[in-house]
Amino acid sequence: MLALRPLTAIVMRLARRRGVGGDNPSDAEPSRFRAVASMTAIRLVVMVSLTLALRSAPLVADGQQARTPLIGFLHLGSAATTGGRIAAFQEGLRELGYSEGQNIVVQYRRAEDIDRVPGLAAELVGLKPDVIVTAGGNQVRALRQSTATIPIVVAVTSDPVAAGLADSLARPGGNVTGLAFQDADLSTKRLQLLKESLPGVSRVAVFWDGAANRASVKATEEAAKALGLKPQLVELHGPRGLERAFEEAKRGRAQALIPLGSSTFAPLRQRFARLAIQQRLPATCENRDFALDGCLISYGPSFDDMFRRTALYVDKLLKGARASELPFEQPAKFELMVNLKTARALGLTIPPSVLARADEVIQ
Repeated sequence: MLALRPLTAIVMRLARRRGVGGDNPSDAEPSRFRAVASMTAIRLVVMVSLTLALRSAPLVADGQQARTPLIGFLHLGSAATTGGRIAAFQEGLRELGYSEGQNIVVQYRRAEDIDRVPGLAAELVGLKPDVIVTAGGNQVRALRQSTATIPIVVAVTSDPVAAGLADSLARPGGNVTGLAFQDADLSTKRLQLLKESLPGVSRVAVFWDGAANRASVKATEEAAKALGLKPQLVELHGPRGLERAFEEAKRGRAQALIPLGSSTFAPLRQRFARLAIQQRLPATCENRDFALDGCLISYGPSFDDMFRRTALYVDKLLKGARASELPFEQPAKFELMVNLKTARALGLTIPPSVLARADEVIQ
């Protein structure tokens, strides 16, 4: 009623100016006119209220729609080595109807040195993104040190359960989900390719670092023995220890080598391939990027395809899914690469049976 009184007074004054009722007590029907004025005021209040409600409702909706999803993207390596991964992820977003700068925003952070990863991870978390995308166990661990709530989608990782990143592949249970492969199985396949390509090899160095889980190291060691190879485990102590690792392999009289999947090795591909050729150690590596940079043979999942599929996880999480309930998926596409340029540099001949199965042969 308090809200009606000012409007009633206004209407009464307007009515008096038009001769409807007034201050003269001799008016024949003053009460009737006052009632009319009151009803008019009530109608006016109702109309104003409805108008304000209709106008404010779209403003609330617009305010909700104006919240553009923010994605964090943390990657390790040079711009040249990670450009393809980012392009694949962006392609996946476009396939789902997302356009950067219009209905989604992506904040990228790149570290060329693994020592910078923790700081960049904390910086990304500080932006409070809706989802963070990354690859590799080291990066996931750095992110989890800063957040236990923001969903993390890992595009590439090896056995997240053994690495302590998830309770199970079917039900991760934490804030990490994504795509994962079993490195032990892939290492067995790489050893088989090495044995088939170089039947005279009997001693093989297995490069690994702290990011590789012990189960994968043990499985690779057992697979090598099953193939009649004598494995030599060589632990890599950070990027600066690569040269020492090769020296240790040569002291152990290794004839070939295989690096276990790790985000530590990814930025070191060119150095790794150069040292392998210099030390005359043919290597079978984890993905096509290694072969392009000079590794003799590579076999593994298509990382570009895995990054493209990562966009599906981002989409599901933005639509309300929980990372703890989104199962990890396995890679769908695998690639075998052979670098004949490296083979010639090492004085090796790759059997036709291996070349015939290769997805790509680098001349």
